[in-house]
Amino acid sequence: MRFTRGLHRHGMRHCRRTGACGLKDKKIVLVGNPNVGKSVIFGYLTGVYAEVSNYPGTTIEISQGRSDWGTVQDTPGIYGVASFNDEERVARDIILGADVIVNVVSAVHLERDLFLTLQLADMGIPMLVLLNFMDEAQDEGLEIDAGLLSDILGVPVVPASAVNRTGLDNIAAAIKGARPGHAHPEVAALTTEALYKAGSRAEAVLVLEGDQVVAKRHGVHPGGMREKIYVLRRERVNDIVGHVVRETGAAKRFAARLAQLTMNPWTGIPIFLAALYMIYLVIGVFVAQHVVGFTEGSIMQGHWEPLVRSAVFKWLPPNSVPGMLLAGEYGMFTMAVTYLFGLLLPLVVGFYFSLAFLEDSGYLPRLATLADRVLGGIGLNGRAVIPIILGFGCITMGTITTRLLGTEREKTIAASILNFTIPCSAQLGVIALLLGRIGFAYSLTYVLVIGGCLVLVGTVLNRSLPGESSSLLIDLPPMRMPRMGNVIRKTSLRTMLFMKEAFPWFLAGSLLIAVMQVTGLLDAWHRLLSPLVVGWLQLPIQAADAFVVGMIRRDFGAAEIAGMVLTAPQTLVALIAMTLYVPCTASVAILFKERGWREALTIWAATWISSFAVGGAVSQLVIR
Repeated sequence: MRFTRGLHRHGMRHCRRTGACGLKDKKIVLVGNPNVGKSVIFGYLTGVYAEVSNYPGTTIEISQGRSDWGTVQDTPGIYGVASFNDEERVARDIILGADVIVNVVSAVHLERDLFLTLQLADMGIPMLVLLNFMDEAQDEGLEIDAGLLSDILGVPVVPASAVNRTGLDNIAAAIKGARPGHAHPEVAALTTEALYKAGSRAEAVLVLEGDQVVAKRHGVHPGGMREKIYVLRRERVNDIVGHVVRETGAAKRFAARLAQLTMNPWTGIPIFLAALYMIYLVIGVFVAQHVVGFTEGSIMQGHWEPLVRSAVFKWLPPNSVPGMLLAGEYGMFTMAVTYLFGLLLPLVVGFYFSLAFLEDSGYLPRLATLADRVLGGIGLNGRAVIPIILGFGCITMGTITTRLLGTEREKTIAASILNFTIPCSAQLGVIALLLGRIGFAYSLTYVLVIGGCLVLVGTVLNRSLPGESSSLLIDLPPMRMPRMGNVIRKTSLRTMLFMKEAFPWFLAGSLLIAVMQVTGLLDAWHRLLSPLVVGWLQLPIQAADAFVVGMIRRDFGAAEIAGMVLTAPQTLVALIAMTLYVPCTASVAILFKERGWREALTIWAATWISSFAVGGAVSQLVIR
């Protein structure tokens, strides 16, 4: 099926309003709470698995495609149509332009998901309800009368299990039969009175509920009926669930018991630590050390780079400017391609596989919940545990995963902590080796200094950045065995999209380093750093070389330090300065991509200052 990207312009002709177009011209919008399987439904309808693009003016990713039933558009997971955050604002605007809504509902969580369903019914947009996870509902001993639910709601209800592809062949008929649902009588009466304020029943409902954006759009004051309407909907949801859901007592107990154990602090913390350790073993050890060692060292540096150099230097002298820019030590076809495919690609695959596995199992939200209180003191919520832990595997991947956080403020704090204070796994190996040489007292000093810097960076940013960090409002889906087909699809698609985004940034980064080499700026850095290294850090002159190569890869700088003859206090100072040193080239490229040039440049410059300031201060205290 043909796939298209981008959004229809606001104000386009819609079938629901004109009645002048056929089924294939309809704009079909998927709406639902988080973790209800909308992405799988989208893949079924369009033949692709959630190809995404940013919604104009935001960082929110949306999906759109063509199917036999019309244009299909996904929306972010929401609990209500409103304007409280970017996800809700994007979803609201897409929903207001829909011809048909496919409301995806979890059969396991009807008491939660039907609240949104009733709001959509009150808005009067033609819709159907896709009752997903029917297999899991059966496993948990729940029987749901889909026919009675359809009669009560007044719209088609399609029981399905999206991951098993059961029931999805009934969607086409349901789309043809989509119609506005039965609105709550009191809400319908209030909406009729408010129609003169807005251009449609849907917008009238939002005005009544106090949506300031929609009210401003129509030049009216937002209503104050939200609390009353919410109470009416909650009462109706409880009544519906009481009629259509029956517990049979045949539930499988293991998953439910495991879910309880993950939330109990006495058992949840050990499970939490075990899960984090497994993530670190997968990404920080297996992928970052073994897989990357093979792909970067054996494949790219052992075969690819010699092949490229032989081809380029056949036509260009090795010492010429074009030759060095293309195939030199930092060339676009040598270092950039090696980093992108030898270093980053395995890490991206490992990260997205781990993330998809945790998502599909239902454990990821529980992990975030347990970490929430600890991270609250530095302006983050529990979601930030994922990028921080992954940062110990690779700072680049940790920076990428700050996308999971809810606000730009939190992304800034997390990205700063990662790039200031977290050593990657390759660097950790050298650090562990050197700490073993200098003894417990110096090792403890290193941990306290770096840990103190982490807390200090988070605390300062938390108090200085405007706004407030978001609370952890997160859905807790049932625990289940991950479905590998689903995990692999998510991993492959997300990897492909990220690599396509990252490629130009890596080319730009390698070009910058190559230009610095050609123009002599790298040598200038060496001359500039020498007085600081010798006079302030009190290290041998050879240590300046470590800080020059550390700009490319911090673990290279750490390895240079490991090969030097230093006293225990000098080793401590060198390790602290190198840990707090500027991120590697790959991390800087991603930092610019994720956080923008102004913020990335600020972080990059501040790491220079913090590295030498803290390292020098420790030097003055411990080196006599």
